[in-house]
Amino acid sequence: MELRRIGGTCEDDNCPTLYATDRGTVVVQGYAVSDAHALAELGLPAGEAAVEVPAELLTSFDAGS
Repeated sequence: MELRRIGGTCEDDNCPTLYATDRGTVVVQGYAVSDAHALAELGLPAGEAAVEVPAELLTSFDAGS
């Protein structure tokens, strides 16, 4: 999988960041959700995970560029 940075909250990519892939998907780097109540509400299936990112990260980016 090839990644291309499309947005982040800092310059060094060591913080919440969005990446476009060569597969037409987006990878989200964020903080792992560990709150048991929140995870129970999500009911994630095997193989999925939840991450938390600042809302401002999602306000404007173009995954297709």
